[in-house]
Amino acid sequence: MSRLAIAARARGWVPAAVAGVIGLMVFGASAQTPTKPPTEKEIAARKAMGGYFPERMKNPNLTANPPHIVATPLDQIPLNRIQVPPGFQVEVWAHGIPGGRMMARAPGGTIFMGTRVIGRVYAVYEKDGKRVSKVVADKLVQPNGVLVHNGSLYVASINRVFRYDNIEANLENIPAPVEMTAAFNLPPEVHHNWKFLAFGPDNKIYFQVGAPCNVCEINPGVHGQIRRYNLDGTGMEIVARGVRNSVGFDFHPKTGELWFTDNGRDWAGEDGFEDELNRLPANMIGAHFGFPYCHANGQPDPDVRVPNPCANTILPVATLGAHTAALGMRFYSGKMFPAEYQDSVIIARRGSWNRTERSGYDVVRVTASPDGRNARVVPFMTGFLDRATNTYHGRPVDVLQLPDGSMLVADEHNGAIYRVSYSR
Repeated sequence: MSRLAIAARARGWVPAAVAGVIGLMVFGASAQTPTKPPTEKEIAARKAMGGYFPERMKNPNLTANPPHIVATPLDQIPLNRIQVPPGFQVEVWAHGIPGGRMMARAPGGTIFMGTRVIGRVYAVYEKDGKRVSKVVADKLVQPNGVLVHNGSLYVASINRVFRYDNIEANLENIPAPVEMTAAFNLPPEVHHNWKFLAFGPDNKIYFQVGAPCNVCEINPGVHGQIRRYNLDGTGMEIVARGVRNSVGFDFHPKTGELWFTDNGRDWAGEDGFEDELNRLPANMIGAHFGFPYCHANGQPDPDVRVPNPCANTILPVATLGAHTAALGMRFYSGKMFPAEYQDSVIIARRGSWNRTERSGYDVVRVTASPDGRNARVVPFMTGFLDRATNTYHGRPVDVLQLPDGSMLVADEHNGAIYRVSYSR
């Protein structure tokens, strides 16, 4: 099957509210020690509950890592543990930013950061010769997505969208935002619906809408997709379908094509399914990338079964490990790093929870040709994970290139931003 097989398709779907109620009724009854294999109805209900199959795991009692939403003191940030290739240096560029995640840079150098658990948006900027942070917005629901364009800050909080005009000139007196929620008309489900925003070479704003479950049938017109809009919220177009949970995308410096990370489903096993780095060919707008039927390099889902599940699916440029939580990504286009870094994809992997032996907790670099071939994944920034004790000391979530060619890396766990530079 061609990597670039014609894609877009629609499947049947189960309304989330109905599936959730059925799932609660049946899953509660089947949670006791079974005396016989589950029925098709029970399996369907378990899928509606998120495909919860703990018997596939070495540890069936895995739970999400508790959020760390207080700032780590500077002297406790694990800078001495971080490892980078020879010639690179790492410094703490900013700290005291609890839960800071996705980043956007304004023309004057201010870095805006969204959060997920803590509900804030921060500004990090220079004041009186020091780098300080300030809360720009608070008490929002997972305002992960931030974007700066033409002097305005766009913030996406699940289905709510706000625009703060002339933001950098008003950091000491934050203006009231323009609410654009009605114009963008995003679905309100919270599960896998925290946003990532990007401004495309086509002058459109890009959002993703994740799957409202771990794995389930979805309405392909609403969930599991990446969309683009005009800046005023008009002209919505679905550009990629079958996307479970993308929290990072960028546009190739040479082709302008959209590349994006996507998180694989949970409870499919310790080593399945792997996260993905995908490419959307320019002539295949609306293509399908597999979810929920096909994962990683063409692996059918064991629970959501259809005939020929991987037909008409675009396979990934590279797989990024099972449960690694590959999130923010950017193409490197600067001049500071060595020549072999040019047009590489730098990806932050936040790290696993649904795996007994932890994976991720690092930053990797992917090299590939512009058409997505000959991909190679290599470590770039490691040391946050102590494999001997299976414990972590940081959680990289996003990367952002600065004008001088250095790279910022956001660490959600420590509430810090690192700057990675290179000198010969």
